[in-house]
Amino acid sequence: MRHRILWYDPKLKKRARYLRKNSTLAEVLLWQRIKGKQIQGCDFDRQKPIDNFIVDFYCKQLMLAIEIDGESHQEKAKYDRERQNRLESLGVLVVRFLDKDVKTNMEGVLWELNRIVKEMLEIE
Repeated sequence: MRHRILWYDPKLKKRARYLRKNSTLAEVLLWQRIKGKQIQGCDFDRQKPIDNFIVDFYCKQLMLAIEIDGESHQEKAKYDRERQNRLESLGVLVVRFLDKDVKTNMEGVLWELNRIVKEMLEIE
């Protein structure tokens, strides 16, 4: 099993709670399709603090983070890359989907996510 406990800055708990209550439309739509172990029986959390960051969705069992990139991520490409490198250095695989793909191609997003999770489960 890949799972290991990851440190996070306790100051992020309040921000994570705020983000859960103020989710984007794409986050709400994807959450409806992944909550309750709908993806290969894996449990996901939303707005999960890890290290000094908050990831959109996280599966502790697989150490898999899902990020939904909206328009604002175009200006934050360098920050996103550094953030992803840090998370990956902790053993977290980061999978990114575009906001518009979640809204307009949910079946394609879910197909890819199921493929990735199934592959990770086989390696486990």
